[in-house]
Amino acid sequence: IFIKIIIDSTMKKGNILVVDDKKEIRQAVSLLLGQYFAKVVDIANPDDIEKNIEDIDVVLLDMNFRAKVTNGNEGLYYLDHLKARHPDIQVVVFTAYAEIDLAVEAIRRGAVDFVVKPWDNAKLVASIQNAYNLRRSQRDIRHIKELKNELTASSEMYWGTSDAMSILRKTVGKVSGTDANILITGENGTGKEVLAREIHNLSLRRNELMVTVDLGAVPESLFESELFGHTKGSFTDAHEDRAGKFEVASDGTLFLDEIGNLPYNLQAKLLSALQTGRITRIGSVKPIEVNARIICATNRDVEAMVAEGTFREDLMYRINTIHLHIPPLRERREDILPLAEIFLREYVRKYNRRIDGFSSDAVKAMMGYEWYGNIRELRHTVEKAVIMTEGGKISAADLLLRKSVAKAPKESATTLDEIEASAIRSAIDELDGNMSAVASRLGITRQTLYNKIKKYGL
Repeated sequence: IFIKIIIDSTMKKGNILVVDDKKEIRQAVSLLLGQYFAKVVDIANPDDIEKNIEDIDVVLLDMNFRAKVTNGNEGLYYLDHLKARHPDIQVVVFTAYAEIDLAVEAIRRGAVDFVVKPWDNAKLVASIQNAYNLRRSQRDIRHIKELKNELTASSEMYWGTSDAMSILRKTVGKVSGTDANILITGENGTGKEVLAREIHNLSLRRNELMVTVDLGAVPESLFESELFGHTKGSFTDAHEDRAGKFEVASDGTLFLDEIGNLPYNLQAKLLSALQTGRITRIGSVKPIEVNARIICATNRDVEAMVAEGTFREDLMYRINTIHLHIPPLRERREDILPLAEIFLREYVRKYNRRIDGFSSDAVKAMMGYEWYGNIRELRHTVEKAVIMTEGGKISAADLLLRKSVAKAPKESATTLDEIEASAIRSAIDELDGNMSAVASRLGITRQTLYNKIKKYGL
């Protein structure tokens, strides 16, 4: 029993401030809420709210404090004060007089709920929990939006000047303003996620979130929880309700990366969500309407996978309303030097270096290199060169280009998968099996690296 109490107490979350002039009410409410929340503070005088508001998530605010005053004007005054100075803190108003007009006015001014005295314990706890969940959700969404702004600022789409990219750019301009599902294909490192974000930023959903899911890194056992969410207690580690990525991305964009790696048995579940526009959290029977624009990406040939029976044809048609292909960097060599110069300016500023540009031998080396890691590899190469160079210009030696990868692929290694497997194998050999270093060099997560090692049998 002792152990259970400790475990339950560590799971309590949320800080509550109870403001009521009657001591017996404060004591009863504090005792009740203390069973469910991490901290409960109670005060008698609403003028002391500012002294006790730090770290508070929800305020339970009485509407009347002076004797024989029952119109609720005092409560409305302090409610206005709270919402003006602390708009993110949720307020539940508390009164013995169940006047519907007062309830409506309090909610109009920003209260999230209205509780009548004498109260029902279960209803009071539910009201405070709902207010806390709203507070937490708003805080999480604000954090995600801040992160989104950072990503948007640092994830500029580099179009280059090649004919192939000019055609792609025109197509993107046509389709971005629609809600059509888009499939982006291209080798690793070509910038599929950056293109997806460019489409989102050009769309009518630009002010909402773009949520990214790397399907190659999501274990099968967590697929439904990750995408559809779960309810508290639906499985061992489900300590609280959690929205899935479909819900978080609703009204915005859901970017499903590495969709070619999605196991066949999970493809039907994804298809159902896309077809119906509804998902159901694990542990719930209530469907939730979702409205996310879907952009998928893969480095695999989905049509070939359909022919092989490893990818559902109906899912392919659902995600492939518009197909955009990003050509590899070695097929648009005129973009190599302009991109390298963009990255050079970026990292010269970041590391505060005095570097004038690339030497002629560096330019020749970059133009002759195959860049199987594409733009990602070029970016990392320039960053390392900026850090390591000791001269005023970056030389070919500073680039540290790998000869084993610079050679043309063998005739038998003609597919994207074979090229990718070869690049991974070379990196593993060169870095003596240091998987963290390999993942960093290739610009992927360790989980994605392990998935690819398993996929290619390396």
